[in-house]
Parts: sequence; C-alpha cells; structure tokens
Amino acid sequence: MGKMAVEPIHYTKDIMSILYRYLIVVIACIALLIGIQIPSFVDQYEKRLDAHLREVTVNLQPFQEIANKYLGGDLAKLVELNRKSDAKPLQEEGAAIEAMMLRKLRFEADMAAMQISLPMKALHILLQGDQEILDEARKQYSYTVPINPDALMFGGGIAILILIAAELLFALARITAAQLWRRLRTSSTNTSGTK
Repeated sequence: MGKMAVEPIHYTKDIMSILYRYLIVVIACIALLIGIQIPSFVDQYEKRLDAHLREVTVNLQPFQEIANKYLGGDLAKLVELNRKSDAKPLQEEGAAIEAMMLRKLRFEADMAAMQISLPMKALHILLQGDQEILDEARKQYSYTVPINPDALMFGGGIAILILIAAELLFALARITAAQLWRRLRTSSTNTSGTK
C-alpha cells in the first residue's frame, strides 16, 4: 500500500525529467540557430554600409568636382557659398550637399570602425551600429544556415551561453520550489500538531 503511494511521485519525476531533457534540447537548437545568424547579419550589415557609402560618394562626386575646380577641393566652402547665396534654390542645394557630406562622413566612420575581428564587429553593430543601416538590415534580412567556422563558432557560443543561463534559471526554480515545499510541509505539520 505504501509502495502504491510512492509510485505516482516516481512516475511524475520521470516524466518531468524527460520533459526537462527535451526542453534543454529545444533550447539548444534554437540558440544554435540564433547564433549561426550573427555572422550572416554582420555580413549583410557590412554590404549595406558599403553600398550606401558608394552611393553617397557617387552622388557627391559632381559637387566635389566643382569644389576641386573653383575652391581648392574644399566641399565645405561650396556648401557655405551656396548657403550664403540670396537665391533660395542655392541655399537649399547647399543644405542638400551638406546633408550628403554628413551622411558620407557617418558611413566612413562606421566602415572604419568595422575593420576589426568578427566578434568585435558584432558587438560594434549591437552597441554603435548606424541606425539607418541597422533598420534596413533587419527589415530585409534573409535568414541563412551557413556551415562555416564563424557561423559554427557563434552558434556554439550562443548555445552554450543560453544553456548555462537556462540551467541556472531551472536550478533557481528547483531551489525555490524546494524551499516553498519545505515551508508548506513545516506549516502543515505545525498546524496538525497544534490540533
């Protein structure tokens, strides 16, 4: 009779153990797939950044040629000359040229910052990536499952970090549940003892 009362608890522990193992496998697979995407996202970010930098450079080229011809190559002087003009269209053209110059400088600075190792590139993009490029890369990102050393390294690293975090959370949950169970048993023992 006493054995029958213990068996349901034993089966419950076995089922929970099996579910826990499957949950860990699912978490590991998801973490691996997420980690594998990081090098691909960095690559797509860099390609977008390069394309935008080339585009703004081409757009500025005619103005740079004018600055080279008349202002010793100083594009800022051309902007200033246009802004000081009495003609509204030239003032607006000066503002447009300045906006392109600033955009080019922003992209050049970001491109220079990307001349580092892949993990540092990923960190740079996460913390200081150009918002315009980030938004584009996120919206138009194409998911891939590359099998190359960088992707496998990131996938494995992210999987290990997430599994450690999950194990710590599960351990914390088990400890908390055990403490609550002990308190409930102690309070029910005290309540039955006082009666």
